[in-house]
Amino acid sequence: MNKLKLFNNLPIASAIMFFLVSGVFAQAFPNQSESVSAATRKELIDALLQKLNALYVFPEAAKNAETLIRERAAKKEYDQIANGADLGRKLTEDLQGVTRDKHLRVLFNPQGFPKREEGAPGEKEFEEIRQQGRISNFGFERVERLQGNVGYLDVRRFFFADMSGDTIAAAMNFLANTDALIVDLRNHRGGEPETVALFDSYFFSEPTEVNAVYWRPTNTTQQFWTSPHVAGKRYLNKPVYILTSGITFSGAEAFAYDLKAYKRATLIGEQTRGGAHPAPVYPLTTYFAAQIPIGKAVNPVTKTNWEGIGIEPDVKVPAEQALKTAHVTALKEIMNRQQNPEVKTQLNNLIEKLQKGQ
Repeated sequence: MNKLKLFNNLPIASAIMFFLVSGVFAQAFPNQSESVSAATRKELIDALLQKLNALYVFPEAAKNAETLIRERAAKKEYDQIANGADLGRKLTEDLQGVTRDKHLRVLFNPQGFPKREEGAPGEKEFEEIRQQGRISNFGFERVERLQGNVGYLDVRRFFFADMSGDTIAAAMNFLANTDALIVDLRNHRGGEPETVALFDSYFFSEPTEVNAVYWRPTNTTQQFWTSPHVAGKRYLNKPVYILTSGITFSGAEAFAYDLKAYKRATLIGEQTRGGAHPAPVYPLTTYFAAQIPIGKAVNPVTKTNWEGIGIEPDVKVPAEQALKTAHVTALKEIMNRQQNPEVKTQLNNLIEKLQKGQ
């Protein structure tokens, strides 16, 4: 897809800034400080509430948040916070206290946010995202074949589809001959919705609607379908297990939710974090920006989403035990499908070995 067309698409632009927050600038947020003047504090709060009321997907919740923040500002509760990072955290805490929305955040960057037209990252920003993707293999951390011919794929982020498509295809080609697959999302914090749909495509034989997002700014609903064509080999008619944790968030949850809703995968691990609302980042002042959810996911099967509650795994175990549990579960399923008595015995011996921790 043409990059400029992609960036001018409002729904897709909601995911673009995820990378600029979580990657390019993230290291600057938590540990660096900058003194905040009274004038900047007022400018920040006014800009934040204006954007919130104009864009937040739940207008009534935006009004409630404004009432709370205006009341606390009038009581001068923010006046004592001179540190930029601390002020961002406090405003985030107040916003989330009203909305319970984990995507809604005020961000501070002492290096400053780039000036830009909304929804249109420049060439420099795009190149920063591409380089971040390249050095992390576009979020695909590890792919291997475990004992018993079980595939394992560790995914940490979903970059743009036109960047990561070849990497996804290569991983799926490597895994094509395994008898079961484990997709590890325990350290995955989200990413681009079109890439979620692309990855979904490898697990469905026919074009399937996997998600829909209502966008408040345009008052439109965008459907996300699996692709009729993929560059790699599809993974069909074989068991799939998805590992989750309390870290699993946003786009990672979308992938897990999609496959669970269609009974295409078994989820093993911990309940996920619970963020279903796509959220772009809007600069507010030179050093502050707000991540504001402007869309609401609606799964075509469940007619709802996982916002605020997370996704309950089918097999609930501590995250650190999820891989072993999934491996044993996969081997049992492979053994049940196996007709060769000798192979069944080998698989049974391997299961017993793994269960004993050997």
